[in-house]
Amino acid sequence: MTKLKNPAQLAGIKRSCELLSRLFAEFPARIRPGVTPKVLDSFARTFIEKAGGKPSFLGYGGFPASLCVSPNEVVIHGIPDGRPLKEGDIVGLDCGIILDGYYSDAAITFPVGAISDEAQRLMRITKECLDRALAAVKPGARIHDVSRAVFSHALAHGYGVVRQYCGHAVGFDVHEDPQVPNYVGGGPNPRIVPGMVLAIEPMINLGTGDVKVLEDDWTVVTLDRRISAHYEHTIAVNHDGSVEILTSWADPT
Repeated sequence: MTKLKNPAQLAGIKRSCELLSRLFAEFPARIRPGVTPKVLDSFARTFIEKAGGKPSFLGYGGFPASLCVSPNEVVIHGIPDGRPLKEGDIVGLDCGIILDGYYSDAAITFPVGAISDEAQRLMRITKECLDRALAAVKPGARIHDVSRAVFSHALAHGYGVVRQYCGHAVGFDVHEDPQVPNYVGGGPNPRIVPGMVLAIEPMINLGTGDVKVLEDDWTVVTLDRRISAHYEHTIAVNHDGSVEILTSWADPT
């Protein structure tokens, strides 16, 4: 069931998103060869807690960190470890915050030093998938309009689209209904209405769209072990009919 938000609740979610955006503004200077995912996770947790928030991923379903750090073939849910990032890697960072009871969510893929043209192109097209999806959000449209915007653009460039994981509503919890798939399937297709808050997040792979979960029960990798990119914004449909992107991050592409 979709949980619509009133204007006061939308304002609370927006404040949570503003804090998350300030966190993401800190990452570009910290993503470099030699840094470890654990260091990035520790920084994120300290930043959030000093600002009066709570990391929404920490402990969620047993997840052991505040920040998902997903390098190269890791699509999502990478558990931060002590292995340093290397020149030429790409790495997805995904984070959420609870502030005064309201939830936010965002993700971006960063280059680590100089990366290949192939990786740059994947990142650019995935970001374009997100841009097209955001443009499809409007009162009266349907969730599948958003899904189609992602899928058609990725498919036109020969990339694999992850089907097992998707975007979702957010605001009162980490994940809420409706789900926002990145492909058009036979699932629910509700109409977009004022009061909705959606976390839209294309996950696009260089090769196959198929993925698997590693033995830690969290880390999702591409089945062919080729690289993957992930971008996400939280977006609100306001009661005046306007659509507002609530999160922000510096685009490294």
